[in-house]
Amino acid sequence: MSEQSFQDQGSVRHCHGCGADNRDGLRIKSYWEGDEAICTWQPEPQHCGGSKKIVNGGIIACLIDCHSLNLAIAHAYRNERRPIGSRPGIGYVTGNLNVSYLRPTPIDKPLHLRARIKRLEGRKVWVECTLSADGEICAEGEVLGIRVQREDK
Repeated sequence: MSEQSFQDQGSVRHCHGCGADNRDGLRIKSYWEGDEAICTWQPEPQHCGGSKKIVNGGIIACLIDCHSLNLAIAHAYRNERRPIGSRPGIGYVTGNLNVSYLRPTPIDKPLHLRARIKRLEGRKVWVECTLSADGEICAEGEVLGIRVQREDK
């Protein structure tokens, strides 16, 4: 992709799920596709669950959480007609995370996340997200993000 990911434009570089500077993290990259956010991520052997062939459920939850909150942040910047990462910074924290695990998620396939804004209400945003492998949805999530004031350092 020629465009820069949400994460590469922002200032949260240490997060386990999406921090570009966290060498032990997942380092996801989220991009606009219309009004939705997309992400492709390849699991590695250390991301396994009870079986070495499937992705750990906590990793799946982290992927859904970080991808969804990055959409919330990017959406807020877009609504304010400002570049992602411009000051004052916009941040969101997880108020609630619900994940439904629909089928085992294979560890040897690229995972595709797709998120969309479901509802906005004041400082709250509800985001729906799916995680797929080989064209089949493996998990669905809904994240409640709460907008917070960012510390710009």
